[in-house]
Amino acid sequence: MLKPLPFGTRIRCGGKPGEYLPGSWLLRAPFFDLPPEQNDHKRWNDTEDQELLKLGIDIGESSVSKYMVRCRKPPSQTWRTFLENHAQQLVSIDFFTVPTIRFQVLYVFLVLAHDRRRIVHCNVTAHPSAEWTGQQLREAFPFDQLPRYLLRDRDAIFGDDFRGQVQDMGIQEVLCAPRSPWQSAYVERVIGSIRRECLDHVIVFHESSLRRTLASYFDYYHRSRTHLSLGKDSPEPRPIQPLPMGSVVAVPQVGGLHHRYERRAA
Repeated sequence: MLKPLPFGTRIRCGGKPGEYLPGSWLLRAPFFDLPPEQNDHKRWNDTEDQELLKLGIDIGESSVSKYMVRCRKPPSQTWRTFLENHAQQLVSIDFFTVPTIRFQVLYVFLVLAHDRRRIVHCNVTAHPSAEWTGQQLREAFPFDQLPRYLLRDRDAIFGDDFRGQVQDMGIQEVLCAPRSPWQSAYVERVIGSIRRECLDHVIVFHESSLRRTLASYFDYYHRSRTHLSLGKDSPEPRPIQPLPMGSVVAVPQVGGLHHRYERRAA
């Protein structure tokens, strides 16, 4: 026969002391007493209240959630922590497309180093392949400057030939989850900046035209453009010019789309 206990009585689950699983109650028999053969080593979870209803005991969901043990920390480091811990040894690669005035689609391949947001390598082609992509990676990194990790998405262009070349170079691949561009946020942000600050304002005629435009923008990006994540500095650090150096002069860059401001003596 069930004997009701005082409301809110807390009894530890069966098992070793302190051995609680996420999703288990801190109660062995909430508000009532079960027979010994059913009570020993019994762990209540969020579905056991259905059994209590069959015994004529109605417990609200708020009472269940009150005594659930919650997992306060993730089982491993978060994705953001991984990126921050390995920023010095991590590079990202990605493609993006650019249409020409004749509606030809050109593919731009980027290699981005995470430490200072540097664009290590860039090239343009109308017919990308796994072999061509692997060759770009070899040109980006001499043998004495190889990164430890290579972050990329699951695009089909990164086929067996590409993966074999990466493995031969001794680089460990880190794949993003499917349809999760936020996991490669650094290179996605750079691609967005290239579009908003450069390509959306120019007309591309052919591959050579696109290469010249990108080279001009990358010179501005590395030497002049400041980044909040770099302490309001550029990928290639810029010195702070004191007031006595002179008046401010605007130096046009990227064909006048952007300007670099410097102090120069009169």
